[in-house]
Amino acid sequence: MYLQHFGLSHAPLGKGTSVPWDDGSLAHLTERFTWLLHSPGVGLITGEPGVGKTAALRHITQQLNPHRFLVLYQAETDFGRVDIYRGLARALGIEPNYRRAQLWRDIKQRIHELVDTKQTTPVWIIDEAQNLPTEFFRDLPAFLNFAFDSRDLISIWLVGHPSLAYTLERAPYAALASRIQVRVEIKPILQRERFAQLVAHAFKGAGATGTLLSDSGLEIVRQASKGLPRTAGTILCTAMRLAMPRGLTHLPDDILRLAIEELQ
Repeated sequence: MYLQHFGLSHAPLGKGTSVPWDDGSLAHLTERFTWLLHSPGVGLITGEPGVGKTAALRHITQQLNPHRFLVLYQAETDFGRVDIYRGLARALGIEPNYRRAQLWRDIKQRIHELVDTKQTTPVWIIDEAQNLPTEFFRDLPAFLNFAFDSRDLISIWLVGHPSLAYTLERAPYAALASRIQVRVEIKPILQRERFAQLVAHAFKGAGATGTLLSDSGLEIVRQASKGLPRTAGTILCTAMRLAMPRGLTHLPDDILRLAIEELQ
């Protein structure tokens, strides 16, 4: 109801955003993502929770030709390594074998069929990868060994918190680290001008016809959100819910402060 009150089609900085804001960072990620489409391998994307990693990947993958690329998204990572591969098998349309050795063989055979018969490259995106079991990181290089390690048939993106990058720097995972071809860190939008552009784009995309926040209000949201789009969006939506019963069609600074208190 609050969206209707403010004349918006969806929540600003929410999941309904169809055209993401980009001042070059999304283009940079898109370029790196494309590298691994045409030269399959392992990529690493890290960033604080709420910085927009998954949203950016969702936008990028929606543009892909489904006849050339099969996107396999997996976010259930806080399980055993065999469970992770079983999830991949199901995504590939395979009934998972209970034995890991046979499970691997079935998956790799399916990947061979996709690439060699259908000319389709699998793109496996593993979100929340910081929760993956350490055994998975040790196993993955062996899983990626195709045809005497002479072919790269699948692109894998490990997506997670900054701690993921630190984990992969450890000696036990050197084999996997050596296979990472692309590393991208998505950072919070801390600069005032960039943050203002982000919020303005979000409101305009949601259908706003005017400015709902003052410059001081923007600064309040920027500091409270620490430049994280998801947190900023939550603050703005909470503020709009608080403003509506008061009959306000803008978001005064005191309402923004009250929204921040509500969320603490």
